[in-house]
Amino acid sequence: MLVASLVLVAAVARAEPPAEPKVGQAGKDVIWIPTPEPVVERMLRTAQVTEKDHVVDLGAGDGRLVLAAARQFGARATGIEYDAGLVAVARREAARLKLPAGRFTMVQGDVFKEDFRDATVVGLYLLPEMLLRLRPLLLRMRPGTRIVSHHFKIPDWEPDEVSWVGVRGVYLWIVPADVAGGWRLTSSDGLAVDVDVEQSFQRFKGRAQFVGVKAGLRGTSLVGDAIAFAFVDEQGALREFTGRVLPDHMEGTFRVGAVAGTWTAARR
Repeated sequence: MLVASLVLVAAVARAEPPAEPKVGQAGKDVIWIPTPEPVVERMLRTAQVTEKDHVVDLGAGDGRLVLAAARQFGARATGIEYDAGLVAVARREAARLKLPAGRFTMVQGDVFKEDFRDATVVGLYLLPEMLLRLRPLLLRMRPGTRIVSHHFKIPDWEPDEVSWVGVRGVYLWIVPADVAGGWRLTSSDGLAVDVDVEQSFQRFKGRAQFVGVKAGLRGTSLVGDAIAFAFVDEQGALREFTGRVLPDHMEGTFRVGAVAGTWTAARR
């Protein structure tokens, strides 16, 4: 009888549906509080998501951000979530919506261990201490990657844009190229000058080294791999540069007075 009773209990246990996740339940690093749908939509619109994007949500919860990215914006979308119950909820919803194969993936995993380097948009709703741990990984992503966070800022990294949905903040960062260090800049009108750059996230400053003069950079801008700056040369002419930061050099166009041309810069 004892054996029969145990078999019956096991059968009943197998027949019971899995417990549904509850708002406020404890997780690995945070409790689960879902992002309201209007905030989800604003996050995706702030990041300017299109069908060309790969959107990855770190700590995806029930998958609502990546489901919306796939369904409403046509993007390829991946959620990374530690809780198996929430992963199951997201997968059931994707099946109900009949999302095309390959457009939606829900990964049960640790955001600090999974590889998300090919994302073009990263969604976040994590505590600041987690964002601080993720910051080095985010900064190593491809320049121009958009990072969008609900409610919490990445410590010490000022956002490029802040939006509000009621009282809820939506923060956007664009991963900047690495421009820190020494460069040798040459231009098509014969200029050759060393430029030294100091960088803090997307902000940078520096100077062009002329004989007896260090000309400070002005009008500096770095948005992804798009760069702009200017300096007054040793003849007193204002030189304005715009261009792109590539893996091994920078290049673009310049203007000084009525003269325009091209420039390149290589690391020294």
